[in-house]
Amino acid sequence: MKQSKRRRLEAKGWKFGSAKEFVNLTDEDVEYIELHLSLATLLKKRRQSLGYTQTEVAALISSSQSRVAKMEAGDPTVSVDLLIRALLALGVNRRQVGRAMGAALPA
Repeated sequence: MKQSKRRRLEAKGWKFGSAKEFVNLTDEDVEYIELHLSLATLLKKRRQSLGYTQTEVAALISSSQSRVAKMEAGDPTVSVDLLIRALLALGVNRRQVGRAMGAALPA
């Protein structure tokens, strides 16, 4: 956004900031969200690389297709525990899980 436009909007009472500031997230909250999304991304990539459907993964982990879809989308109702259990069921090892978790950390 151009600085001139930003100044005009600020003069009219608009405020600018990050999503973290808007929702009042702590640094820990942001890290947890990034970790969750990294694991969700790994799950989707692993499922696709194996050629499995969400329904097949659901059967493998005794869940539903809609739950697997939520897992892959990074839905906050899905626990990190469930994501890791699904990854392990798909043959992902601890080192790969650790790499995905490490990828969530800022450089």
